[in-house]
Amino acid sequence: MPHFRKPTRRAHRNRGVAFLASILLSLCAFGVSAATVAPQATGFQVVEATIDDIQQAILAHQLTAVQLVQLYLARAKAYNGRCVNEPQGILGPITTIAHAGQINALMTFNLRPASRVVWGFDAHHARSQTDLVDNDPTMPDALEVAAKLDKFVALTGHLIGPLHGVVMAIKDQYDTFDMRTTSGATAFYANDRPPTDATVVARLRAAGAIILAKANMGEYASGGRSGWGGTNCNVYDTQRASGGSSAGSGTSVSANLVTCAIGEETGGSILSPSRNNGIVGIPPTRELMSASGMIQQGVNTRVGPMCRTVADTARVLDVIAGYDPNDELTAYGIGRIPAKPSYSRFAVPGRLDGMRIGVVREFMDKSLMSSVAHYEAIDLIEKAIADIRALGATIVDPGPGGALFQSCIDKDVPVWRNRLFASQFPTVFLTGVDQIPTLVDMYLNPSHVPHTSTGSPSLRNIGPTNGDAGGAKFNFDWYLQRRGDAQMQTLADLINKAVFYSDPNFSDRKASLVSNNADTTLATDAALQNRFAVQTFMHECFSEQNLDAVLYPSNTLPPKIMTNGNEPTVNDWGGSSTFPSNQGFPAITVPAGFTTQVYDRDPSGNLLPPVAAVLPIGIEFLALPFDEPTLFRLAAAYEAATRHRVPPPDFGPL
Repeated sequence: MPHFRKPTRRAHRNRGVAFLASILLSLCAFGVSAATVAPQATGFQVVEATIDDIQQAILAHQLTAVQLVQLYLARAKAYNGRCVNEPQGILGPITTIAHAGQINALMTFNLRPASRVVWGFDAHHARSQTDLVDNDPTMPDALEVAAKLDKFVALTGHLIGPLHGVVMAIKDQYDTFDMRTTSGATAFYANDRPPTDATVVARLRAAGAIILAKANMGEYASGGRSGWGGTNCNVYDTQRASGGSSAGSGTSVSANLVTCAIGEETGGSILSPSRNNGIVGIPPTRELMSASGMIQQGVNTRVGPMCRTVADTARVLDVIAGYDPNDELTAYGIGRIPAKPSYSRFAVPGRLDGMRIGVVREFMDKSLMSSVAHYEAIDLIEKAIADIRALGATIVDPGPGGALFQSCIDKDVPVWRNRLFASQFPTVFLTGVDQIPTLVDMYLNPSHVPHTSTGSPSLRNIGPTNGDAGGAKFNFDWYLQRRGDAQMQTLADLINKAVFYSDPNFSDRKASLVSNNADTTLATDAALQNRFAVQTFMHECFSEQNLDAVLYPSNTLPPKIMTNGNEPTVNDWGGSSTFPSNQGFPAITVPAGFTTQVYDRDPSGNLLPPVAAVLPIGIEFLALPFDEPTLFRLAAAYEAATRHRVPPPDFGPL
């Protein structure tokens, strides 16, 4: 187990005293009994509690759902404050705070005004900014939902559904009919509540889950900063990045502010914050999950659960997977989901005898890395490979410097990317000259395939996507038309009726939206062609090598200090391994250990000497589309054999 700097007893005591003092002041001001806000006496330990732990305690009458919500609210009150300095306010540049003791993970709480005030959450965290009264009886808050669950158990002695009592955070990218939904933006809707739940949210509620909050996120699914929610911080080092745009989902789970959360993945937004914060996250097969009711729905945007254990992640996926007539892509999943319980029956510890697991050396070649900053993560994955071999799996390893997929890439990419591939090599494919004979020759003789100076086409980069346009604008406009808000009807409205943060440490969201809005045609054929090319060579190499799954580091770079420079990209490599998954393949990340030191970059990008740092590293497993059962079997076996998850020490029990 890694060595952490543990908070002192005095620090925990002072934090608890401050929390109780704030509650007592609220009681005096509002005349509310302490029993309505403070967690009632219970021996239940909410820190690291699993779904099984919660449900067994409820059935044994050791815990009520109301008590559970109160326990999580107490932790949110203690740990969910601002974690950076904001000298110019929430929209200005930030500076970091070491050991801030706060993470700013949850941006909107599912509490009616009176309960919210008593719990000490300010109006910025209200369920709605356009309905300040918030007294609609058809919109019960989290405590009211919990009370209904408790009544059901009292009357029947049974749980209401498979997620009874599971307290969840939802990324603000997904519609919730009872809570503000703006994808993290300070955008001025006429009604900041959408009229209906996203499909995934509706399925969670029907299964008995309690939606406690909307998770902070990178605004419009980019980076780790929101114009409305502010900056989210890593739970193991609050000066560092928490991950991709689902950062609030990842940090709220890791710090035990909720049981599980829902994230969204397009380019690492589930895998990165899960890995950075030492939890389990899975972006499943896109066609398995409905994206209806999600801002920026697209062909590679996937709904996925994030929990602290593999088993819990599978139990959430059991509930939310399946066909939805409001998302035509889910029709591809009909007949592809195992019998109920679909996935949790595979997420049990066991041996891996008979499984063949490939090692993606393309993401582990130290000779191609920009610096030694990548090395320790690779060494930890080497140890993980030995652990998996010890569980009985056959490891298919091309060896140091090898490439598991290169032969299939050289055979398939030229013909299936065709014009996109040819545009990379204008000296080989001359304008006005018949290109087909050259492509036929390459298909028959893959050794003739040209490569760029950085090795493309390779798994690290098969080549640029040229000519895609209009996808973002279409998805924004389509979502807004379906939502039907009187104030927000187009992407232009989102730009003109909003305010944006301005910070050189984070991408300019307004500029990117303005660029998207300039498109006048919908032409996403290049992205679809790339996706098909990747699916083709991956399927072929899986078949040729008889693979069940592959493994690689979730990322070879530890999270950076938010205000420092980035590690440079060299040889088509910036540290992230999410490219294959982003082309339609399910993947799961599991904690694989901790760093002992890191090499940071200064604000100008210069490499600094190593400093001691205990930060989580994740191992990622990837399988073919719809083969989530294999991922859960593999991940559960590895998790049980290694037990690398260690709760963040600065966010321990109250």
